[in-house]
Amino acid sequence: MSRLDELNHAQKQRLAFIDFCLQYFGQISRQDLITKFATGLAAATRDLALYRELAPNNLKLVHPTRHYQRQAQFSALFEHNPQAILSGLASGFGDGLSQPLVPSQVCIDAQQLIHPQPDIIAAVMRAIQQGVALQISYVSTSSGENVREIVPHRLINNGQRWHVRAYDRTHQQFTDFVVTRIKQVRKEQLEVAAHEQPAADTAWFTPVELVVVPHPSLRHPEAIALDYGMRDGQLILQSNAALAAYLLRSWSVDCSQAHKITSGVCQLALKNHAVLQQLEHLSIVPGAGQ
Repeated sequence: MSRLDELNHAQKQRLAFIDFCLQYFGQISRQDLITKFATGLAAATRDLALYRELAPNNLKLVHPTRHYQRQAQFSALFEHNPQAILSGLASGFGDGLSQPLVPSQVCIDAQQLIHPQPDIIAAVMRAIQQGVALQISYVSTSSGENVREIVPHRLINNGQRWHVRAYDRTHQQFTDFVVTRIKQVRKEQLEVAAHEQPAADTAWFTPVELVVVPHPSLRHPEAIALDYGMRDGQLILQSNAALAAYLLRSWSVDCSQAHKITSGVCQLALKNHAVLQQLEHLSIVPGAGQ
């Protein structure tokens, strides 16, 4: 029987929380434990001491900040389920902790579909929290496997799979990488220039308004209006220039100039066609360019 098996459920919960914070946020403090479990300072100190006894190479106390930092030789004590991780981060698990960023603001879940490997999610999330770059082995559909350097700032489920929004040093622009195509994180803690930081991602911070209506080919448009809770026969969706194309594809919105898609695939149509000029990834938008 391992030492972990000898612990009671409450102790395991607290140690798993320490393990999770180190793996996904890169740090934890005694105050984080006190806030999460409503324990006292002495109890939090004991829990961290026990965790260090079980995994001495996983963390190191940084005295100026009083935070325990994740070490490079970190080896997780607990198995964290990918679906639970991403859903928890997106729904607010970890909010209010002493982290550089609020997890639910940088991990946005639209749907639960394909999930990446936990170690890859962890490395990307740490880089987002700490504002650093990653060197990765990435497989693209156009060029196969290559070593890329990226500066990530958001995790997004685009309706089909998880993407990481990041600055791409190869093409010198902000774009999206499919997380399941990251085979390996080779290096962390690469320096980041000002033009690579999240604030420079213009498309992400450009709000757009999508006005969708029932497709004009429908015999009974009121049915669709009821499905989507439309008012005055239309629905106004708020998005940004980086994500709007994914939304239009996921909802099968006919974005052709004269709403020419009449096969029945599209039950919605885009009313304000001019907004397409602001969007990224137009190649995936139904009817764009027609």
